[in-house]
This record gives sequence, structure tokens and C-alpha cells, in this order.
Amino acid sequence: MDANTQNKLTEYLRKFATESRWQKIEETVRLRTRHISVVVEDIYQSHNASAVLRSCDGFGIQDVHIIENQNKFDASNQVTIGADQWLTQFRYNEPNMDNTEACFKSLKAKGYKVIATSPHENDLNLNDLPVDDKMALVFGTELDGISDRAKELADGFVKIPMAGFSESFNISVSAAICLYNLTRRLRDSNVDWRLSGEEIAELKYFWLKQSIKAGEQLEKAFLEENK
Repeated sequence: MDANTQNKLTEYLRKFATESRWQKIEETVRLRTRHISVVVEDIYQSHNASAVLRSCDGFGIQDVHIIENQNKFDASNQVTIGADQWLTQFRYNEPNMDNTEACFKSLKAKGYKVIATSPHENDLNLNDLPVDDKMALVFGTELDGISDRAKELADGFVKIPMAGFSESFNISVSAAICLYNLTRRLRDSNVDWRLSGEEIAELKYFWLKQSIKAGEQLEKAFLEENK
């Protein structure tokens, strides 16, 4: 869909949304970022998967990359409270493929540094992790953490400073702590972390369609009438 058609469709769909919803879309999109993305590798507990998605939405992270080598990522609506519908999700689940490599390769091609969360590597303290460059934070399974393959391919490692006997937090807690820390520092910096005008327009259209019960049908009818 070209930008002109998308803009016309956005204006058309606005007629079917409340003004408060439109204002919420306008406010939220200005706080969204793709400077930081999240990668989850083989998470299998639905409540953890859901909590990570909810944290991404809450802290303004737009893109979530989901690797499914061994386990299917299955989020629960009771935990996400619909947060997943506002995110852009990329899934890597090709059979007989190294989906971790495929994901990392795609991210690096887009200029991301892949930073794996692990308390056992030559890692940086979370508070010392620079926010200047685009980064993709990788979180692994509940029991074993990130895979050896992820460790091999990562550009760096980060750990959350701990003050107790436990070596790590639950994955959903880890994600929330990391995203709070990094997005707060990012927004206090001089880094250009905001979305482009084109990305903003695309998200406003997407979220507006998600906000309307018959969004897909209305879109289809509009496109048919404006061929």
C-alpha cells in the first residue's frame, strides 16, 4: 500500500473510532521506539511470554523478535491484556533451520547490536550499557537462559546487578528491569530514538485498524471503492 492510500484510509477509519482513542494513538506513537528491540529465544511458559510483551508495550518498544527453535511462543491474553496487538512481532520458526542465526543476521543487517542477557559471560553491568547504538536485547528460556548458539553469535553481554544469593531474576522481571533502565536513559539522552514520520504514519494506521471491531472489513470496502 502506498503512503497516499494509507493516509486516506487512516482518515476514513478515524470516522469509526472515538476521539479519545485517536488521541491515545497520537500520544503513544510519539513515545514509541525501534532504537531498542527485544528478542526472545524459546520461551515456553505463557505467563512469561505474555509479561514480556506487556513490558515492551508499556516501555514503548515496538518490535519483538520471537525465536522458536524448540518451543512455541504462546502468549496469554489474560496477562498481555491486549498489549500484543500494538506490537510488531517477527517470528523465526522455520523447520530444520538455525532460527537464532536467522534472527540475529536479520537484526545485524538493520544496524542492531545483538546484546544477550547472561550473568555468566564477559558482560557489562546494565547501568554501564551504552544506549547510543541500536540494540536488540536477547532473553532466553526460563531454565537455561540463552542458548550456546546465541552466546556465540551475540555482539555483547549484559547483566543486571544483583544484591542477593540468586544469580538471576525471572525472565519477565529481567525484561522489565532492563527495559525500564534503558528506555529511561535513552529518553534522557541526545540520541535520535524516535520513529520516522513514515513509521509514525504506518503505526497510526495499523493501531487505528486494530481499535475498530470491523477494521479489516472497513479497509477492504474502502480499497474496493477506491480502486
